[in-house]
Amino acid sequence: MKTLKLATALVASVALPAAAFATDLEVTHWWTSGGEAAAVAELAKAFDASGDKWIDGAIAGGGGTARPIMISRITGGDPMGATQFNHGQQALELVEAGLMLDLTDVAEANNWKEVVFPPSLLDACTVDGRIYCAPVNIHSPEWLWLSNKAYADAGIPVPTNWNEFVETAPQLEAAGKIPLALGNQPWQSNLAFGAISIAVAGLDVWKQVNVEKNMDVAAGPEYAAVFQAVADARKLAAKSTVQDWNQATNLVITGEAGGQIMGDWAQGEFQVANQVAGTDYTCLPGLGLNAYLSTGGDAFYFPKNKSADVEEAQKRLAALLVSPEVQVAFNLKKGSLPIRGDVDLAAANDCMKKGLELLAQGNLVPSGDMAWSPDVQKQNEDLLVEFWKTDMAPEVAHQQWVANLKSGL
Repeated sequence: MKTLKLATALVASVALPAAAFATDLEVTHWWTSGGEAAAVAELAKAFDASGDKWIDGAIAGGGGTARPIMISRITGGDPMGATQFNHGQQALELVEAGLMLDLTDVAEANNWKEVVFPPSLLDACTVDGRIYCAPVNIHSPEWLWLSNKAYADAGIPVPTNWNEFVETAPQLEAAGKIPLALGNQPWQSNLAFGAISIAVAGLDVWKQVNVEKNMDVAAGPEYAAVFQAVADARKLAAKSTVQDWNQATNLVITGEAGGQIMGDWAQGEFQVANQVAGTDYTCLPGLGLNAYLSTGGDAFYFPKNKSADVEEAQKRLAALLVSPEVQVAFNLKKGSLPIRGDVDLAAANDCMKKGLELLAQGNLVPSGDMAWSPDVQKQNEDLLVEFWKTDMAPEVAHQQWVANLKSGL
């Protein structure tokens, strides 16, 4: 396996097509929280400084709201200049329909195959040997974020893993705290389930189900225990009535909630609130039980456009997004990890350093977007929303979850 190396200086140059004149590009994305806005501003600043113009097309409501709008515009003949998708199969049908710009020449000119790590990030947007996306970060969703203030108010130590978190929940409640902050957006329920799955069932079992597609294991006792654990966790989140994920993060920041299961993008919100990792909050990758990262994250795709000038600007932006300077500036604000291993992240906080160590060690699993089709993911997202928000029996949810997986084989 390729080894991640953190260089002490920015060593890579970027091969950019020559610009005849400045070009406006509308860029659609769903980064609208305080931390996300600060991060995307770094991308816009870099593109504007290069001579072109970033026209921001932020869509509120998260990916579940934004993606259908983005796809409708592309298929309806009103393409934007660039658009965000997650790593995986979200844009596959658009690529196969011939609606996305081929970036292979940009990737080859800038040696993406040599610098992008892990290689699965490029593999996820490679179709028939051609590259169609510019990956910008690695986001692992399986983190437990804890409020040091909430535990100090309750007079108990900050937990070191998920089991301790569950055990101390009654003491948090007695101190007037919400044990688990969880927003009402569907993807948050799905994310929490995925994190608890590996924490309870373990990495090997998770891989048997999601990589090897072993449905006997999916229907077995290990995942029965997962659904029981989620049923227990939903009680801890019963008084969490916020909608957006960043509102749930704010409950942790203010000490109103003990913890939140959320991706490392939560770091952006802590940073905007001037919170210090290790002092004001604690981060536990893999919920403190399994030290690993999943290789989710974000990439930009470039819908085909009839204008040659727009296409040249699209390729300039693609190259810029993967450049060392932009990778550092963006990911330090976003809380995510860079997609290349030759950049200097000496300014990383304690939580990002934990992630970098895991990335260097190769403790990685593919994201759900890479493992299952959008149809299967949507079915299980709907199921898990119902499971989290009702008193559905764990056995019933487990049985339906397995049936949904089987439908994607």
